[in-house]
Parts: sequence; structure tokens; C-alpha cells
Amino acid sequence: MEIHELLTVTDFIVVGVYVLILIGIGYWASFRDKKGVDENLFLAGNSLNWTSIGFTMWGTNVGPSMLIASASIGYTTGIVAGNFAWYAFIFIFLLAVVFAPRYLGARTQTLPEFMGKRFGDSTQNILAWYTIVTVLISWLSLTLFAGGILIQQILGIPMWLSIIVLIIIASFFTIAGGLKAIAATNVFQMILLIVVSLALTITGIYKIGGIDTLVSETPSEYWNLFLPADDPNYPWLAILLGYPVMGVWFWCTDQSMVQSVLGAKNIKQGQLGANFTGWLKILDVPLFILPGVICFILYPELQNPDEAYMTMVTKMFPVGMTGLVMAVLIAALVSTIDSALNALSTVFTMDIYVKKFKPEASQKQVVKIGRIVTVVGAILAIFITLAINSIKGLNLFDVFQSILGFIAPPMSVVFLFGVLWKKTTTRAVNTILILGTILSMGVGVFYLWIFPAADYDFWPHFLLLSFYIFVFLSVLIVILSLTDKSKNQYVSTLDYGELPKLKPSAKVMWAALFIVMIGLYIFFNGN
Repeated sequence: MEIHELLTVTDFIVVGVYVLILIGIGYWASFRDKKGVDENLFLAGNSLNWTSIGFTMWGTNVGPSMLIASASIGYTTGIVAGNFAWYAFIFIFLLAVVFAPRYLGARTQTLPEFMGKRFGDSTQNILAWYTIVTVLISWLSLTLFAGGILIQQILGIPMWLSIIVLIIIASFFTIAGGLKAIAATNVFQMILLIVVSLALTITGIYKIGGIDTLVSETPSEYWNLFLPADDPNYPWLAILLGYPVMGVWFWCTDQSMVQSVLGAKNIKQGQLGANFTGWLKILDVPLFILPGVICFILYPELQNPDEAYMTMVTKMFPVGMTGLVMAVLIAALVSTIDSALNALSTVFTMDIYVKKFKPEASQKQVVKIGRIVTVVGAILAIFITLAINSIKGLNLFDVFQSILGFIAPPMSVVFLFGVLWKKTTTRAVNTILILGTILSMGVGVFYLWIFPAADYDFWPHFLLLSFYIFVFLSVLIVILSLTDKSKNQYVSTLDYGELPKLKPSAKVMWAALFIVMIGLYIFFNGN
């Protein structure tokens, strides 16, 4: 029996009530302030506290890939994919102590604007378009693709209809209230997500007979974070070297992830919010990967591992509760999509429309353009998603991670050297952004489609490829900068002021997080 055939009218009523509550929260958050929606559209009027920042960053990251693909990879390989959640704390810390103080000190609304002050208009223009394309592909289209798979499982409707339903719901929040609405609804959504996913994990552990059974009925390697160097899926060396390239880009330089930190009340709230995100990332393994491991024990003959999460839900939860889980899944989809739409709108409006075409634009005109861009971006994402849907035979989790791995190297190199090395020049940065991107994405196209790694065994792991490209581009940016003899070098206009240090409360929280994460890695290091 198909998954959608196991659902009842009560389940769909629960989903309907949830959507109405969500819309109500978004409306209340956006319009209760008589000052107007305008100042809240992009950076929430710089009013976000640490809880809103943490839940928003985590909510943006917890997309359908976390729910479907994490359970799927847990079903097939165990907790090794937890590295993509737990290893992140180092780079979230890097955001808090290195990048966020500079972003906020420079009083910028977007990261292309920040780099424009450092390297000039040419760099800002390239980065603006780079960010738009990145958000459109890696956030919107891939998220919609994974979401379409999920909605197909739940409703049994065509992919195109699933995509349209999701994009309409997400667009409502971005168009109506911007980041203020997104932040408010994310708090509600993420609390609900924690409660329901935790209930699924606990119910599953109880049904199989406890933790001892969970460990004894699975292969021993299922509980190792570091797998042997010759492991075909996730060798330890590939994770150790390759993930940092992705981590710097994803957590420190990606507009969708950094957006909520830019909307912080002050640097202390931004740093505590980043720390809170690190704590929330610990939950990824028990909430999203562990259900897949449990499903491996309960339903070992499952034909499609991508159905592990919903199989657990429909076969273990009572009527009504299944509907609540469906609501939570929709929440995760909406959270990622609306954050991405907001970032797309912000970058185009502030870095291209205002910067290049209409510097004198009124706030009303800026908001209008932002909403138009949201609609256009949503429509483009639908078509790109349908194109992705035509590609068959790819593992969803690996597709997500590999695409991010091939997007990351140029941005990681540009931001690390641009922020930390004063001798980096505009010409070097622009070269890396243009030619480095062509190289990195070109390798990705060959790896995924032209000579797919599944058919050609000469390829190294995609994370190692990402690392090799990063090293090459790092050497190249140093050489280009040191040999750049341009007479009219751009003089940076960045003014951070006095860079703040971590507050005592933030130091305590970060120290505690480091201790806990090191302990987890020691515990799950395996044999």
C-alpha cells in the first residue's frame, strides 16, 4: 500500500488547521507594528534576538533534505552523515567571532555589499549575481525538488502540483512580511519539529525494545562518525578535509544562512544566536538520522530508503498524529524556501536595483521591487525544479552535498582571503569568482552528469575534489594578488570600528559547546 493511502481525513484536517495557525502568526508578526512592513522586509529592522536567530538559522538549514535524505542515509549507512551537522559547530563559531563582528561593524545589509566596500563595485556586482544563482539553484530548486518528493509520498499528486503548492505558501510570508514573519513563524515551526521528531524517535526506540536492541541489531559501523579511508561512501579523510570548504561557505558567507545574524539587535545577540544554532545542530542526529536507523531494524526490506521517514510515521503514529507530522514536514519546507526567497529578494533589490539602477529609490519602491523579485524567483525555481526532476538515478543526500561541495570553493577562498589577508586584490578576487566558479562547477557537471562517478571509478570522493579545488584556488589568489601591478588599486572603504570580543556569557556558552562536541566525537569514534 502506498504511503498516501494510509492517511485519513483527520490527518488532512490537522494539516489545514496548522497552515491557518501559521498564516495567522505570520500576519500578526508582520502587521502588528504600525511602523510598517517596509523596514522589516529584509533585516527585520535589526530587531532579532538570539532565540529568533538560532531558530531561523537552524530552520533554514532543516529542509526536506534533512528529513528525507537524513533518514534515508541513516537507513543505509548509520550516523556517519551526522558529520554534516556536528562538524558544523567549528564554522558556526568562525561566523560568530570572525565574520559576524565585521559584517555588523560594517553596517551592511548583504554580503555582496560588504565585499563591495572591500574590493569595489565590480566585485559587488559579480557577487550579487553569484549569490542570486546560488540561492536559486542550491536553496530554492533543490529544496523544492526534495519537497516535491515528500509531498508526492504524502498526497500522491504530480511533482508539478506539489511544487506549486509549496512555493505559494512560502511566497506568502516573504511577500507579506519578509524576515520578521519568517523569524516569528520559524520559532513556532522549529519547536513543533523538535517535539514531533523526538516523539518519532522515542516511539521507535520503545517499539524495537530499547537502546541495547538499537545497537545490537545494526552493523557496528553504523555508530562510527569516522569510517575507514577506503570507505566508498564517506571516508574519514574526505570529511575531515572536504567539509571545512563547504562549512566556511555555508555557515559564514551564504546570504541565506547569515541573513538572520545581519538582522540581530547587536553583536552579542548575533553571537549568542550563532551559538544557539550550534546546540540545535546536535539534535540533527537523534531527530533526523536515528529514525532511519530504527527503520532499518523494523522494516529491513524497504525498497526505497527515501521512504524511511514517512514509513515510520504512517506505521507507528495514530490517526491525527500523522497529520501533525505532515504539518511539521511542510513547516520545514516552508522554512527553507521562504528564507531563500527573502535572501534572493534582498540581494537583487539592494545590490543590483538600488546600487546600479536606481540609487534614489524610495522605500516604497524598494519594497515593491523586492516583492516582484520574490515572485519571479519563485517562478524560475519551479522550472529549474522540474528540470532537476527529469534527472534519474541520483541519491538525494549525495546530490545535495555534492552540489554544495562544488559551489563552495570559490566563495570560501574569496571570503577567507578577502577578510583575513589585506594584500588580496580586486583583480585576484574577481578572477577567482569568475574563472574559479567555472572550474569548480565545471568539474561538478563532469562528476555528476557527463562522466558520473557511479559509472567511472577514476574520480576521488566529491569532498576531496572540493578540497583540491579549494587548495588550487587558494594558491592562485595568492599568486594573482602578489603579482598584481595595477596602478589604480581599489582602496577598501570598510570601517568595522572597534571589533568587539566575545562577551563573558558568550564565552561560557561556546566553551560548553566545544566540550560537548568533542565528547560526542570521542564517544562515536568507534573502533
